[in-house]
This record gives sequence, structure tokens and C-alpha cells, in this order.
Amino acid sequence: MALRLNGSTSGYVEIDAPAVAGSNTLTLPNGNGTSGQYLQTDGSGGLSWQTGLAQGSVITAGTAVASTSGTAIDFTGIPSWVKRITVMFSGMSTTGVDNIQIQIGTSAGIQTTGYDSVGVYNGAGTHYTTGFSYRQDSGGAATGTQSGQMIISQLRASDGTWTASGLLGWSANPWMGAVGSKTLSGTLDRVRLTTSGGTNTFDAGVVNILYEG
Repeated sequence: MALRLNGSTSGYVEIDAPAVAGSNTLTLPNGNGTSGQYLQTDGSGGLSWQTGLAQGSVITAGTAVASTSGTAIDFTGIPSWVKRITVMFSGMSTTGVDNIQIQIGTSAGIQTTGYDSVGVYNGAGTHYTTGFSYRQDSGGAATGTQSGQMIISQLRASDGTWTASGLLGWSANPWMGAVGSKTLSGTLDRVRLTTSGGTNTFDAGVVNILYEG
């Protein structure tokens, strides 16, 4: 079976259907979409306009932000198909002594509770529930610069579970680590870099993210 669309002057475009038993329905979305978008099926015949690559085979970089002011740095608008996010920072420091902490969230906002995270420093670990937190000795963030990254990956799409692991190097000491997990109540679309107290101000460095499907 074929569907023939006649041109406005001459010629035509023909859409051929494969030989199948029964019938199938594809429902087109409203509108024309925008440049660079593609049509993606929901598995039941519904098509929608999407941005980015369906399988996320290309790593996409965010826009680097100077971590020189404010108590939190947010990256929002992360596409729904993303399965892994890398938060990167270089030469970063704050005015206080609280731990560097990364939080994730949905369209409802950043989620600040329910994390199962452990920060490790100099052989000792501390449990945190307010975010994925790096543990450091007193005065670390204020007296030195920190560089490193954290990788946040989707464990189960069915229940919104994400895992995280990361390392950072401190200019005055070797390294600090952080691992953990968090179950979101919706689709992840944002990441925040802040401190465990939420009041220390960033005063040096730069931060960015990478994301992929």
C-alpha cells in the first residue's frame, strides 16, 4: 500500500507502507517543530518533537559558569532523555568551611532531602542526606581551591533512581570522594552546585556540565 501526495505544480511524494498483518496508526504532533528537532515515538504510535539525539550518542556540553559569586550554581533545562550528567569544576573555592555539595531536581525544583550519600576524606566517611557531598577537613573550601568532577547516572528509569560518584583534588591536600544515590519523584531536569550549609559564597573558579543519553 502506498500514500501519494501530489505536488503543488507537478510530481508527487509517495509514502510506501510495509506488508504487515493488521493495521498500525502513527499520530503526528501539532506544529512543525523547530530547527534541529526530530520525531520520536512513544512506543504506542504517538510521535512528538524532541531536541537532541534519540539515543544520546553525542556528549553535550553546557555553558561554563564562573563560580565567583552566589551560594548556588544551577544548570536547568536538561533534556528528558539524558541518562548521565558530569559536573566539572576547576579552581573553585568558597568563603566558608562547609562541604561542596551537588543536588539534583525536577521541574518542581531542586530536591534537598532523601539522599543516601557518603563523603570520604583521609580514610574517614560521613553520611549525608541533603545532597551528594564531599567530606573535607575544617577550613578546606575556604583556604584552598578545588578541582574535580562528579558523575550522576540513571540507575532505574522506572522509579527515578540516580547514583553518583566523584572525586575532587584540594590544593592543600590530596583528594576527597563522594558516592551516593537519590530517587527523584519526577524527571531530572536540573543540577545544583552548592555547599552543605547552603550559605557559603563561591569566590573563585569555573564549573560546567556534560550530559548524554
